[in-house]
Amino acid sequence: MVRTEISLFMKNQPGELGKLSALFFQEGINIDAIMIQDASKYVQDLFQARGKSLKRIASVASYNSMRKDSAQFALIRMLVNNTDQAMELLNQNDYIFDIMPVITVELDNKPGQLAEMASKFGREGININYVYGSVSGPDEKCLFVFCPEDIDLASHIFKD
Repeated sequence: MVRTEISLFMKNQPGELGKLSALFFQEGINIDAIMIQDASKYVQDLFQARGKSLKRIASVASYNSMRKDSAQFALIRMLVNNTDQAMELLNQNDYIFDIMPVITVELDNKPGQLAEMASKFGREGININYVYGSVSGPDEKCLFVFCPEDIDLASHIFKD
């Protein structure tokens, strides 16, 4: 299923995730999936990827400066039950965010399920930019979020 993921930068300091999640709670917005990463690592990976592809969009000095500045922030990716309401709330509270279509798949919680899904992307020639997922217990389904390079092709392959 195609869903809209919200990506935002948040101060990398104690209490910030609590503030964000409390803001959503007060408005009745549920966070269905979340992944947090150090933004400086994200910028460093971006720099390395751009260097490999020879499509650098900034100088080495600029990337090093961004990496230093970004250490103060975390990159959060999340799915919520009401994306429009969440975006409005984030705007009202001056969060910097972006949205992106992603593929969500519920898998049985057993060995080989992720391998099967990832292989399906591979057979179709679709690169996966990133993936995250979780499960709440041994008898529960897993929710995985895939960000493919070609969302249109992936959406036809992974229909509900």
